[in-house]
Amino acid sequence: MVAADTSRDSIHRAIDVVWKIESPRLIAGLTRIVRDVGLAEDLAHDALVAALEQWPTSGIIDHFRRNSLLDRKHQELGREFEIRETTPPDFDSALDDNVGDDLLKLIFISCHPVLSIEAQLALTLRLVGGLTTDEIARAFLVSESTIAQRIGRAKRTLAEKQIPFEIPRGVELTVRLASVLEVLYLIFNEGYSATAGDDWMRPALCEEALRLGRILAELTPENSEAHGLIALMEIQASRARARVTSSGEPILLLDQNRAHWDQLLIHRGLAALSRAQDTAKRSGRPLGSYTLQAAIAACHARARVAEETDWVQIVALYNTLFQLTHSPIVALNRAVAVSMAEGPQAGLNLVDVLMNEPSLASYHLLPTVRGDLLSKLNRPTEARNEFERAATLTRNTRERELLLERARSCSV
Repeated sequence: MVAADTSRDSIHRAIDVVWKIESPRLIAGLTRIVRDVGLAEDLAHDALVAALEQWPTSGIIDHFRRNSLLDRKHQELGREFEIRETTPPDFDSALDDNVGDDLLKLIFISCHPVLSIEAQLALTLRLVGGLTTDEIARAFLVSESTIAQRIGRAKRTLAEKQIPFEIPRGVELTVRLASVLEVLYLIFNEGYSATAGDDWMRPALCEEALRLGRILAELTPENSEAHGLIALMEIQASRARARVTSSGEPILLLDQNRAHWDQLLIHRGLAALSRAQDTAKRSGRPLGSYTLQAAIAACHARARVAEETDWVQIVALYNTLFQLTHSPIVALNRAVAVSMAEGPQAGLNLVDVLMNEPSLASYHLLPTVRGDLLSKLNRPTEARNEFERAATLTRNTRERELLLERARSCSV
């Protein structure tokens, strides 16, 4: 009996793996047919349930051929097919036979601006990432019911607004693609530096963002920023093993053992960066935000030891990035680079200018950076106060412990 249960569990795990890989294509193809992403996901799940019930006894392939859709869904599909049979073909019909285009459409509809960012994140991970509601909830430290409600509302909104299952064109394509890239970047960042909880990193989210980003980059080969984002994520992900101790404590960038950086991911990231730069050059456009950030990450990746880092080049890249984005967070990162290139006082001068920036009032890295610079300038009391203030602002347990430890290490 134990052996039978083990075999069944093994089969179910295999189906889970296949589901995560293949469900986006299946849902995308079904959405093309029924023009309703919610119904398409239901149909795909019906097929999964049927597989779980039938595979151990009759084989999954035969069952999918005979009985993959329930009778009620057959009727709904029949009505949709009748409508499509009587509808004249349009420009999109040339794309509908292409699985890649279906998948790209699914990514665009999951990240549609009619949805909130929170809904876009949840729906993208569910439909395109193949994650369960529970997995998404655990990743973002919210209840499963909250995620279920976000996904449910998102699907209803798409249906009620009659959002077309299509690839946008012209200016709308540029705008929507930027939204898609932002969602993938947010997913990756939450995995790379978790905003809350007991773990500093959530590798599964990084892996999901990378997988989806690679798909998007191949489906939009002439978009330099898609390749730039992949480059950035690949290089950042290469540091994962060196960013935490065996017990989960954070290790800061300059303290990491670079021998533990993943050279394969670095190689892939540098190749993607080169592709992004070449694509931008061919189009006659300047480098975008993700490509510039990837170029900064590449400066770190190319340095065999921290002392070899080209901080002057990094400052120059941050100057360009700030001119493009005017982001206070970029300004803070630039201040760190300036402190490494020109000394801690030069960096502190820039940080002090940001102390009155409203958008950084609750950003824990502002007092963290200030505390680090004050410590280097031998101003321990002020440094300790900054680290303690930063600890009150972060919601991540591991990061709070690190900041409090740094505060304690400031000797008067």
